[in-house]
Amino acid sequence: MARKKPKGKSAAFMTFNVTYKDGSVTSNRRIASELLDQSFGDSIQDLARTAIEDQDNEIARRSGQRRAKIESIDRV
Repeated sequence: MARKKPKGKSAAFMTFNVTYKDGSVTSNRRIASELLDQSFGDSIQDLARTAIEDQDNEIARRSGQRRAKIESIDRV
């Protein structure tokens, strides 16, 4: 007897394309859905910007090279 497939979980990540003020672009930046909790009234764009800035700061700390400021964020 065949079993039913379990229903999938909600997506664990959301992806965003980020454009920086120096003209560089990063595609498909993954942000954990738990970081994008809107229960306090913040928009997804603001929460994503904060999470991506935190990622950029961690990368800069490890590599010693700072990223330019974020110009825009688009959800993929």
